[in-house]
Amino acid sequence: MTVLVVGGSGYLGGEVCRLAVAAGSAVMATHQRAPGDVPGVRWEPLDVRDRGAVGRLVEALRPRTVVNTVGVYADWAVTATGAGHVAAAAARVGARLVHVSSDAVHGGRTEPYREEDEPTPVYAYGASKAAAETAVRVVAPEAALVRCSVIIGPDARARQVAFCLDALAPGSELRLFTDEVRTPVGVGDLAAAVLELAAGDYAGVLNVSGPEPLTRLQLGQLVARAHGRDPAALHGATLAELGLHRPATVVLDTTRARDVLKTRLRPPSEILTDAPR
Repeated sequence: MTVLVVGGSGYLGGEVCRLAVAAGSAVMATHQRAPGDVPGVRWEPLDVRDRGAVGRLVEALRPRTVVNTVGVYADWAVTATGAGHVAAAAARVGARLVHVSSDAVHGGRTEPYREEDEPTPVYAYGASKAAAETAVRVVAPEAALVRCSVIIGPDARARQVAFCLDALAPGSELRLFTDEVRTPVGVGDLAAAVLELAAGDYAGVLNVSGPEPLTRLQLGQLVARAHGRDPAALHGATLAELGLHRPATVVLDTTRARDVLKTRLRPPSEILTDAPR
């Protein structure tokens, strides 16, 4: 399989590259600032905001599969418009597309979200992710759209793990949410699921997330224990106390993923087992 990983220099993209190379695929990946460090990958610079550049690159490489992992928190043009450019280019060459989305498309509720639940974003990043999904559905209806939650790993390369470790530093004023609930997913599990979908024909949204709902504070406590630190050093706060307008409880129902995928989606405690001490 020839795979083009858009955003291959990022955390998830790099893991997709690593697993694809290990599986014997020919892997090409894009970066905006600097190539990643995965051996065996052909690196190409790309700004997904440039429709012409995206089209020319995909036409030149003609991959069998395109995996789009790109998403920038405060950049609509990259996250939403760029997703449309990638989807259109993949469709023109007949490539299989797997687009990585986010649980940020949901507005928050006590009941788990299924794939059929339409986006109800309440902040800008969620809106950009929802717009990206719409663009992909329009131009590449056979694509797989992966809605995932917070991406974690055993070390500080994972943004949320790094934040938890920073919050553990002496004198830190960082606070972890006590009322924001998510279902964290391991970067390796998510990457494996993405490549499994790339090799298949599943079309539409699929929730790919971990099995255990946790608050950010509870996740931080797991990170602390995994790294041999004292969880009592962490401090919590509510979204309201920090003046933030974000969805509180967003739990993804992964019943369909368990039926569709062979990849096992592990709980955070297991993912963090290999944390350095």
